[in-house]
Amino acid sequence: MGDARPMTATARAGGNGATSRPHGRGLDLVARRSLLSDVAEVGFRLAPGDRPLVAAGDAIVAGTTIAERVRDPHLVDVPAAAADPDARSGDRWSSVGRPLARVRRGNETEIGELIYEHGGRWRLAVGEHLEPIDCPVAGVVREIRPGIGIRVRAEGRALPGVEALGDPTNGRLSLGSDRGDIRYGRLRSTSLDVGLAGTILVIGSRVDAEALTRARAMGVRGVVVSGLAGKERRDFLASEARQRASLHRLPPFAVLILDGVIRRPIAGPIAAVLEALAGSTVAISVDPPALVFDAPKVRVDPPPAEHVRVRSGEHAGEEGRWAGLAGIRRFAGGTFLEAGWVVFGDDPPRPVPLADLERFV
Repeated sequence: MGDARPMTATARAGGNGATSRPHGRGLDLVARRSLLSDVAEVGFRLAPGDRPLVAAGDAIVAGTTIAERVRDPHLVDVPAAAADPDARSGDRWSSVGRPLARVRRGNETEIGELIYEHGGRWRLAVGEHLEPIDCPVAGVVREIRPGIGIRVRAEGRALPGVEALGDPTNGRLSLGSDRGDIRYGRLRSTSLDVGLAGTILVIGSRVDAEALTRARAMGVRGVVVSGLAGKERRDFLASEARQRASLHRLPPFAVLILDGVIRRPIAGPIAAVLEALAGSTVAISVDPPALVFDAPKVRVDPPPAEHVRVRSGEHAGEEGRWAGLAGIRRFAGGTFLEAGWVVFGDDPPRPVPLADLERFV
């Protein structure tokens, strides 16, 4: 990576320009990244007018409808006298049994959520069409905040990502072995078929918006990919917006992004987890972004303690073995950075900036 010339007296020991020999110290300076974590809570966003169908403390199974979402909600006014004296924001309201209540838009059977009271009138969020919000994981409902969200303490473990787009979903994890190594795989729209319906598909390092749109149309429930570029992200979100506006919506679909926007292969330790989960039922959570699974029999061995990965820079995506601190080094662009020795395969140790490295724990 660049010039990589030693800049410290220690590195120039002996006065002949020879560098110090690598050792294994200094690994604690490399950024830590969680490989697996216990699932704390999974969140589901509620907008004004959405109606929760569960209560705090309820035990639910995967696929339970926990709320109804109002499509195209709008606000109407009702007299304060038409609501109960102790009504408060977030309460459900219906004009059934209140013949004196008249809303400015709608009819006498208008049902909605009380938002706020002002000037002797309540503002009400209502809508004509309702859509179910299903919980893709089993767990216990922890909290319900009308107009804000529902929190569910989920069972199982989670593989964290950096971002998830779309709606929470679940399905059988498919590696798509016909595309070769899942770490470097690329999903093309022509490689999709109806046999992948109902699955969460592991892509690898690259996918485009056209393939995501086709995957959803063919019944794929979700996609796991290492990185998603800005253009593909914008195109997918635009496609999601059009789908939400359509009359006949497809099942929930989500994209879990493991690393970010830079194209790089899936990390080896993460790929090992995905391979162990192949064929199991998993879920994609949007809040927090993670792949959630409850598979007690699946054993995942942690990577060796000295295993490190280059997360950015010239060699982004490469993995190797930590061999010790290299001191301050000069890299491309004339920058001087604290570096560490990393052994890639059978090559001699190379200095890599500490800020570019990560290790899985």
